[in-house]
Amino acid sequence: MNNEEFEARLQELRPRQHRYCARMTGSAIEGEDVLQDALLKALRARGEGMVVENLGGWLLRIAHNTCLDFLRQRARSNVVPLTEDMEGGTAMQEAEILTVSFQVFMQLPELQRCAVILKDVLGHSVEEAAAIAGCTPAAAKSALQRGRIALRQLAGQAADARVPLLPEAGKERVAHYVRLFQDGDFDAIRALLAEEVQLELVNRLRLAGRSGVKPYFTRYAEETRWRFELGAVEGQVAMLVFDRHDARGKPAHFVLLAWQGGQLAGIRDFLFAPYVMESAGWIRMPAPA
Repeated sequence: MNNEEFEARLQELRPRQHRYCARMTGSAIEGEDVLQDALLKALRARGEGMVVENLGGWLLRIAHNTCLDFLRQRARSNVVPLTEDMEGGTAMQEAEILTVSFQVFMQLPELQRCAVILKDVLGHSVEEAAAIAGCTPAAAKSALQRGRIALRQLAGQAADARVPLLPEAGKERVAHYVRLFQDGDFDAIRALLAEEVQLELVNRLRLAGRSGVKPYFTRYAEETRWRFELGAVEGQVAMLVFDRHDARGKPAHFVLLAWQGGQLAGIRDFLFAPYVMESAGWIRMPAPA
């Protein structure tokens, strides 16, 4: 496999890897951050001559270790006290397990979380899960049984809408940005850009500086399929972007903004990473009065 084929395979496997990272970290957005780190490690190892037979399993092993590093840095560990018999835990149906919130997954110990995601979300065998997690098959099987029971105990909990705790001025800035998009006033948006503004089109490219970022808005000005609303994704105020031709009523992607004073210092657009929206919690928000 040449380098071009290798990178193409990474792109093909990226949504699957993200499903794992998002549930391990408890966030679709942070899961994407961890995934980017994991893919950089994979590219670095490839450049150093690493030969891999099972690319998917190898990538998940890297993603698993990168998730653990992230979780240790965050120093967050929640363990669920269980008193029931742990034998015979059965898998939830795929449609059922995909509705379980990330906050519920985060209440499982790391190995239980890993085993359930790998077996019941991604379809790996217990032996493959053990190899990825770096434990014995017996430990992986036990963790899977315990994790399944814990999920069933916890799945009925109400989902956390995670309304952003942001000063009104911060919400107003994003609301103003959304209104300018709705009106198609991209010249006014360009006027908001800081000199050293940073743009990340997640999973595609990065641009820096006002002159480099300005053309980004031209593409949005030329495309009529998008509709824009103020909202929040995982507790962060965001511009929700809907496809006018999609009747499901769910955003196709979203955009996060960073401000420096009254100027726009950072734009993170998930247009080319729609898999993040598949699992991210989101809400609409009314514009500030």
